[in-house]
Amino acid sequence: MSSPSVATILRDHVSLSTSGIDRLYLNGYVPRLQTSGQLCAFLCDHLGNRIASPAAFGPLHDRFVRDVATFARRHLVPIVQFERRQRKDDVAAQYRARFQGDEGVVFIGVAQERQFSFKATKHITPPHAVRFSFSRQSVAVNQYYYYLHDAEWGPAFIKVGTYVPYPVRVCLNGNEWLKQQLRKEAIAFDSLDNGFLWCADPERLQALADSLSPADVQAFFDRWLERLPWPLTPADRAAGYRHRLSIWQLEMSLTQVFTTPLYGRQFFEEVIRANLDLGRPDRVSLLFPIRLTRRTPPPGLGYKTRVITYGVAPSLHVEFKHSHVKQYFKEQRALRTETTINDPLDFQRTKGLDTLPHLRAVGRQINAKLLEVERIADGAVPAPSFFERLQLPTLSPTGQRGSALRFGDPRAQALFAALCHFGHVPTGFRNGDLRPLVAALLGRNLASYSAGAMTYDLRRLRLHGVIRRLPHTLRYTLTADGVRAAFLYTTLYRRLRRPNTTATRVALPEFPSRLDAALHHLDVTLQDLWSRAKPAP
Repeated sequence: MSSPSVATILRDHVSLSTSGIDRLYLNGYVPRLQTSGQLCAFLCDHLGNRIASPAAFGPLHDRFVRDVATFARRHLVPIVQFERRQRKDDVAAQYRARFQGDEGVVFIGVAQERQFSFKATKHITPPHAVRFSFSRQSVAVNQYYYYLHDAEWGPAFIKVGTYVPYPVRVCLNGNEWLKQQLRKEAIAFDSLDNGFLWCADPERLQALADSLSPADVQAFFDRWLERLPWPLTPADRAAGYRHRLSIWQLEMSLTQVFTTPLYGRQFFEEVIRANLDLGRPDRVSLLFPIRLTRRTPPPGLGYKTRVITYGVAPSLHVEFKHSHVKQYFKEQRALRTETTINDPLDFQRTKGLDTLPHLRAVGRQINAKLLEVERIADGAVPAPSFFERLQLPTLSPTGQRGSALRFGDPRAQALFAALCHFGHVPTGFRNGDLRPLVAALLGRNLASYSAGAMTYDLRRLRLHGVIRRLPHTLRYTLTADGVRAAFLYTTLYRRLRRPNTTATRVALPEFPSRLDAALHHLDVTLQDLWSRAKPAP
């Protein structure tokens, strides 16, 4: 009996599907302490120093250190000095296992790390006037890690720098927040690491995941800001020297629990089999690409993404700008598709906390797109009529003519291989995005493949129904038939016409010429059919 398809597995053999924010890393910065002028105003106008001198930094640092030590003694909180190269998560796990309270500080970690701070340069104006100028530079200073257990968020930590401008990092977990909300509503569930294996009310589970808002994040930060030792006093904060949160990194996960582990293994087998190159190497290439720069030499047969197998548990990785998508078999029970946005500016203009709902929607779209491509690519064969139409010129209802996209034609093959680039999935692609890829695959420099030529090829693809233009934009996206055609053209070309393949050279020495003859016969036949079918002038 044949294995079920990817579409069948995802439709019929998933017992629980949950989409939500996983890990969330935030930057905290003081908007009024970012420039040398703002620092001078803080030291002189706010703190009352006669001159802006680096000597004022010492008392501020020492007070903060004393406050942390006093807090630890008063609340019996351990202070742990992290060793070099020590995994902080492992240390945290040991202390969290011994923590008994419903809420509180588990321990305080201390680590020397680099941060951007202000370095002073002394200037003397004759006869005795002294002043200082400040510049932002990287310095090694102590950082305090407050490892917390929060009633709303569960495990979390806040990292605070001990020197101005007092940078802050906040680490939260959306799935742990979700578990706390389910406990409050007395909804039973079983955990799958930091995700969910089973839930008594799946619809409520997803509704709660969708309800996580910037206000919930800000409330967490404000609550602990008032309870923890802080480098800026209440008087400082009242004067406007408060931290503002921005999004540093966001992980959006989709967890699909299989009814039995067998279907998880079959899912990855089907994905790999549909995109497997000749042979069965340890590292398997899918027809999604790694990140491309202008200096990256073009691969001869298309753009790829890694599928790495550890034993029998494969993981698939794709990249887009600074962000990436990972897909793996979580604890041999669930398919985890996870988009990590390392720089929100990949998708929007700001990093503000208020953009959290938009980034969640972007991550959800990318996860869904990857699964959609995998469904289509599993047996990626377009309808015969669509494939035949690609071999012939086409006319639009308005009379626009599009030349054929014949299989084996170098330019058509380069176009379809470039369309397999995963980078266009999140936001679509423009002329300037696709043009360097096509030029590289044709082995030509960018100047010899002009923007006008790319426009001509985009029109061909659009008239044939391979791509469609996104409304009110200059961006395009693949149609479902376009995905199938791109995978079919590229996979077939790579597997049947791949040069320098030992198996092809030894076992089938005459195969390339025979294939060329068959393709030539196909071309002649299609041209003859077109000549007979087209209307008279």
